[in-house]
Amino acid sequence: MTTPFSLLDNDPSSALRSATTPSDVRAALAALHARESALTASLHTLLSAQADLTRQLARLDNLRAALGAQAIATRSISSTMLHPAAETAGELSGRVRALDLEKRRVDETLRVVEQVAELKACVAGVVGSMGAPQDWEAAAGYIARAARVPEEIVRGGFAAAVVPTVEVPDPPWVTLEQARESLCGLFLREFKKAAAEGDAAKVTRFFKLFPLIGRGDVGLDVYGQYVCQGVAGQARAMLKEGTTGAAAGQPRKDGVFFANALTKLFDHIARIVEAHGGLVERHYGTGKMVKVIERLQMECDVQGGIIVDSWSDERAVDRRLTDVKSYPFTFLVQSFLPQNRGFGGVQRVNSPAAGGGTNDGRNSEDEGVNMKEIDALLFEIAAMLEKWSVYSRFIATKCKDPTTPDDAPLTMPELLIKSNLGRKVANKLIQPYNILTTFFFRRSVEKAFQLDESPPGLTLNMSKPIDSNPPYIISAVDVVMYIVNTVIRRSIDTSQRAVIDSVIPNISSLLGSDFIGMIQRRMRDESYPKPNVQGGFPPEDKIVSFIVLLNSLDMANEYLARIVSNFLNPPDPATTNPSLAPNGMPPRTLQSAFPFRSDATDVAVRLQNLNASFTSKATELLNEGLKVLFSQVVKPRLRPILTDAFRDADYALDEQQTAELAMQLVSDGTLQAEDELLEQVPRAFERGWDALMRPIGRILSPRGYTALLDLTAEYLAKVLEKRVWSYAGGRASAYGAIRMERDFGGIISAISKGNYAVREMFGRTAQILMVANMEEEEWEELAGVAEGEMEWVLSEEERRKARTIVKA
Repeated sequence: MTTPFSLLDNDPSSALRSATTPSDVRAALAALHARESALTASLHTLLSAQADLTRQLARLDNLRAALGAQAIATRSISSTMLHPAAETAGELSGRVRALDLEKRRVDETLRVVEQVAELKACVAGVVGSMGAPQDWEAAAGYIARAARVPEEIVRGGFAAAVVPTVEVPDPPWVTLEQARESLCGLFLREFKKAAAEGDAAKVTRFFKLFPLIGRGDVGLDVYGQYVCQGVAGQARAMLKEGTTGAAAGQPRKDGVFFANALTKLFDHIARIVEAHGGLVERHYGTGKMVKVIERLQMECDVQGGIIVDSWSDERAVDRRLTDVKSYPFTFLVQSFLPQNRGFGGVQRVNSPAAGGGTNDGRNSEDEGVNMKEIDALLFEIAAMLEKWSVYSRFIATKCKDPTTPDDAPLTMPELLIKSNLGRKVANKLIQPYNILTTFFFRRSVEKAFQLDESPPGLTLNMSKPIDSNPPYIISAVDVVMYIVNTVIRRSIDTSQRAVIDSVIPNISSLLGSDFIGMIQRRMRDESYPKPNVQGGFPPEDKIVSFIVLLNSLDMANEYLARIVSNFLNPPDPATTNPSLAPNGMPPRTLQSAFPFRSDATDVAVRLQNLNASFTSKATELLNEGLKVLFSQVVKPRLRPILTDAFRDADYALDEQQTAELAMQLVSDGTLQAEDELLEQVPRAFERGWDALMRPIGRILSPRGYTALLDLTAEYLAKVLEKRVWSYAGGRASAYGAIRMERDFGGIISAISKGNYAVREMFGRTAQILMVANMEEEEWEELAGVAEGEMEWVLSEEERRKARTIVKA
C-alpha cells in the first residue's frame, strides 16, 4: 500500500513550477489532485486502523491486571500451603524408607534364621539317618536339602555357632562334606556289588542317589562303566561264537559275520541309550545322558575296533589292496596300444572272438584277483559303513542341543569325530572301500569289453528281417551301466560323504577314459567305414558295426541320465517295483541317506557333474561319428542319386517342348505315360533316398538318425541351392522354373518325411524359386513391402539375381 511518505517522494509542485505551456499546467494540476486523493485515502486508512489498535491495547491492559492478581494468589498458595506439605511429604518418605529398610533387614534375618534352622535339621537328619536306621535315601535327601542353603550361610559364623551340638560338634560344612564322602563311597560299593550280582533294581536305586549328594559325575561315570560291561561282554561273546563255530568245523566267519557283529554292537548301545536316557535325564538333568554316551562311545571304540581289526585280518584286506593296486589291466592297456597294421592289428586279449585257451574271457579270474571275492568284500564293507552311519545319526540325534530347532540339520558330534572307531572306519573301511570299488568298476568295464557281443543278424538289406530287438547296441553298454547303477547305489547306501567324494569322480574318470575310450578305439581301428578300394563304398559289416557303436554311445547317455535321475528324484515307493532294485528295496532319497548339514546337496552336485561330464564326452564322440557316417557312407551315395534324378531334367524347355519330349519318350518306351516326365525327378530321388537312408534308419537310434538327417539335409540344401543358382542368367524357361520349383519341393518333401523341421534348412532354395516364379505384378507389389513385414533369408542382391533365372 502506498503511504503518504512515499507520495511525497515525487512532488508535482516542481512540475508546476517548470510548466511553460497550458497543457503542462493542466498536467501538473491533475497530478496534484491525484496526490491529494491518495493522501486523503491513506489518512482515512490509518485512522480506522488506529481504533482497532487502541481496542487491542486496552484488552492487553485488562489481561495484564488479571494475570498479576493470579500471580499474587499463586505465590500466596505456594508460601502458605505447598511448602509445608512438601516438607511433610519429605519427612513421610524418609520414614517409609527407614521402615522398608528395617523390614527388609528383618526379613533377611528371618530368612537366615530359617535357613540355619533348615541346615541344623538337615545335619541332624543326615547324622541320624546314617546311624542305626541306615536310611540312605533319607540321608541323601537331607544332603540335597542342605545343598539348597546358600554356601555363605553354611560357612557363616551364625551357622557355626548355632548348628553344632554335643553329638555333632563339627561345623556344618565339615559334617556335610564328611557325610557326602562317606555316602559316596558307600553308594559306589553298593552299586558295584549290585552290578556284579546283576541286581538291576538295586543298581537303579543307588544310581538315583548320586546326584542327591552332589556326586552326579561319579554316578554317571560308574553307570557308564556298568553299561559298558554289558557292551563288552556281548561283543566278546559274539566274536567267541564265531571262533567256536569255526573250530567246530562250521563255515569260517561267513560274509556277514563281522557286519552282523558290528550291527549287534551298535544296536546294543542304541537300546541302552534309548532305555536309560529317561532315567538319567529325570534324575541328573537335561543333557546329562551325553556323559553316559561318551563313556559308551569309549567302550564302543574298543569293541568296535576289535571287530574291525579282526575283520581286516580275517579277510586279508591289506593283501587284497596290494593285489588290486598292482593289477595290470592287460586287456585295456593292449587295447589302447597303437595298432600294428601290417599284421592285422593287435589281437584282443581274453576276447571271445579270439578262440579258446587262455583267450577265453569266460574262464576264471585272471591275474590272481577273484572278482567274486572282491564283490563280497565290498558288500560286507558297505554293510558295515551303513550300520556306522545309522549309529552316527542316532548318536547325533541324542547329543543334539535341546534348544536347536527340530528342522535344523544334524551335526556330527565331536565324540564321534574324535573317536578311535571313527578313525578306524576311515582308515580300514572307507579307504579300502574306495580303492576296491575303483578296481571293481574298472575291472568290470574291462571284462564287459572282453566278453562284449554285438547284436546278431543286423543287415542293411531291407529284404532281410532283423532278428534282434532294438536298441541295437553292444552288450558292454548294458553291463557297464548296470555296474554303474550298482556301485553308485551301494556307495549312497553307505551314507558316507568320503565314499561319494572318491567313488563318483573315479567312476566319471573311468567312464570317460576306459568306456568311451574303448568305443572310440573300436570306431577308429575296427569299424571305421572306409572303402576297401579307392572310389568304392565301405563294406556292409563295417557300416553296421559303426552304427552299433554310435547307438551304444547314444543309449549310454540315456541310461546314465536315467540312473542319475532315479537317484536325484527317486520314484514313489508305492509305485516302485522292488524287483528292479539290486537289493530288492526301493531307492532311498539323498536327504535320508545324508542327513548331516549340506551333504545331500553336495552329493546331488556330484551326481549331476558325473552325468554332465559323461554326456559331454559321449555326445562329442557321437557327433564326430555321425559326421564320419555321413561323409563316408551317406555323402558318396548322394551324388549318384542326384545325378540319376536330374539326368533327363531340362528346365530350359517351355511347355510345348516338354510335351513333345514326353511324347517322344513314350513312343520310345522310356515312359509309359506323358505325365511321368513331370514326376520323374522327385520319384527318382525318393527311390534313391529311401534305398540309402531307410536301411540306416532301421538300425540307427532315433536320436542318432535325426542328427544324421540334419547333417544330410544341411549338405543337400547347399547342393540344391547351388543347382538353382546355376540357372541364373536366363537359363530356365518360365515353365521350366515352375517345374523346377515342383521338383525341388518333391525332393524336400522326401527328405523331410517324418521330420518336418528339416524343411527349414531349405528355406533359401524355396525362396529363390518363389522369387523366380513371381509375376511382374507380384514382384512389384512385394518390392513395396517393408523389410520387416516379410521374413527374407535372401539378401536384396540375391533376390534380384533370382529374378534372372527365368529368361525374359
